[in-house]
Amino acid sequence: MSFSHLILCSLSSILALLLIFILFIKRKQTKPKLNLPPGKMGWPFIGETIGYLKPYSATTIGEFMEQHIARYGKIYKSKLFGEKAIVSADAGLNRFILQNEGKLFECSYPRSIGGILGKWSMLVLVGDMHRDMRVISLNFLSHARLRTYMLKDVEKHTLLVLKSWKENSTFSAQDEAKKFTFNLVAKHILNLDPGNLETEQLRKEYVTFMKGVVSVPLNLPGTAYRKALKSRSTILKFIEGKMEGRVRRIQEGNESLEEEDLLNWVLKHSNLSTEQILDLILSLLFAGHETSSVSIALAIYFLPGCPQAMQQLKEEHREIARAKKQAGEVELTWDDYKKMEFTHCVVNETLRLGNVVRFLHRKAIKDVRYKGYDIPCGWKVLPVIAAVHLDPSLFDQPQHFNPWRWQNNGSRGSCPSGSIASNNNNFLPFGGGPRLCAGSELAKLEMAVFIHHLILNYHWELADTDEAFAYPFVDFPKGLPIKVQAHSLL
Repeated sequence: MSFSHLILCSLSSILALLLIFILFIKRKQTKPKLNLPPGKMGWPFIGETIGYLKPYSATTIGEFMEQHIARYGKIYKSKLFGEKAIVSADAGLNRFILQNEGKLFECSYPRSIGGILGKWSMLVLVGDMHRDMRVISLNFLSHARLRTYMLKDVEKHTLLVLKSWKENSTFSAQDEAKKFTFNLVAKHILNLDPGNLETEQLRKEYVTFMKGVVSVPLNLPGTAYRKALKSRSTILKFIEGKMEGRVRRIQEGNESLEEEDLLNWVLKHSNLSTEQILDLILSLLFAGHETSSVSIALAIYFLPGCPQAMQQLKEEHREIARAKKQAGEVELTWDDYKKMEFTHCVVNETLRLGNVVRFLHRKAIKDVRYKGYDIPCGWKVLPVIAAVHLDPSLFDQPQHFNPWRWQNNGSRGSCPSGSIASNNNNFLPFGGGPRLCAGSELAKLEMAVFIHHLILNYHWELADTDEAFAYPFVDFPKGLPIKVQAHSLL
């Protein structure tokens, strides 16, 4: 090859590269620039995750959120859980995200959650499979079933726990609430009776499992996550053993033995595989136990600090109990439950101020524009429910426990005129849209019935200083120690 030919080839290559570069620049210029929300991405890979998950008082949004909202506004960008993320403390955007589930956004929990709850868990499933699993749960927790069957058992399990309390003793209210909700959910899912050996063994394994769900996902010897994986295996073997026994009974025509529990219902009315049934039951044990028990503990914590609310609860439940006594009735009815109007206000206020579910994990599945901001496809989106519930522009004095804010008649103790605190569009303790918690009505029923019998039979006080912290799961570091004295309001 001649020298001139070599120069010609080199010039052609340079021109070709130059042309490609010009085309690349032109394409980049013609592509619209994204208007991302303000914010910073933090450290490589971990981003700002450590600051975001730093524990803080559950009745606040924490220093991290306060600083970011003050600096960037209610919608900001960050890097969390190893992914680029849009964080929303904006009520409108949060509703928009939940209402567009499956259209613009989908559930996107960290892999570690799916690894421990199971790939068929309702928490991590998306699309048709999630819908099918949710339909099963909704059928089992139907309004008719709550009225005719579950109310009786909620009351029965409440009284089992309360009657075990010893006068003037100090104990963990959080543990007692967890015992109540676990026994109830174990009965309705697997027909396990409270107090027997296998129920207690399952509960101990479940406590270990729960500690791992909310721990750092390090699968190393001695870690809470490794112990939880071992407990998960033990729990699944236990459930599978129950399944095999049920299948034999159904085949033998003895299916009525446990026909009221979820396991039998699923075996008879669904086409789910064994693995799917196991993950469904495990996730329902998780969902039906943890959030309800923490909410009950929060009510026990908040009420002593509001004597006026305690007095109004006593009046309400005394009136219900006296009417039942005069009618010669013993068990609570659905009409009694509906009469607990102020109790429902207390339940709502406990859920609003305590925020058991702090935020949700979502992902944009299409490019989305909201209020002039772009949310790119594939980015993580975190609607922070707690930030809306504690927003002073939406809830008057949001850090104040005020059940009267949920009354519409402006009775004593209600919010100042003009407050929009009772606007249910901003109240999303159970999420919303197609993924609205299937057990939300059961959770409120559990809280109301527990409060009914607690108020009627006991006076309690906090035995030690303790408060709920967000880790981000909500927990009382000392277990909420209380001391009780028995009394009767009748």
